[in-house]
Amino acid sequence: MKFIRAHVIISGSVQGVSFRFYTIEKANFLGIKGWVRNLPTGEVEAVFEGEEDKVKEMVEWCKRGSSFARVKDVKVEFSDYKGEFESFEKR
Repeated sequence: MKFIRAHVIISGSVQGVSFRFYTIEKANFLGIKGWVRNLPTGEVEAVFEGEEDKVKEMVEWCKRGSSFARVKDVKVEFSDYKGEFESFEKR
């Protein structure tokens, strides 16, 4: 089983629509660790760490987001797993 890390920036109508709440819910369901936060630019930023297939599933989910979100773009950068998180949290 391979573990990876993904850093994502999600743009579109993603603030004020519970995007972070649903991201936390999905990440916890998949067993992913990391964090999510709003950026002053109106985008949402997140770091996901976990099993490769679960992290990739999380990234794919971000391309759709919650039912209230309108995702325009997802920039993703995959890197080596660092194992620095104990849970998934909102920052």
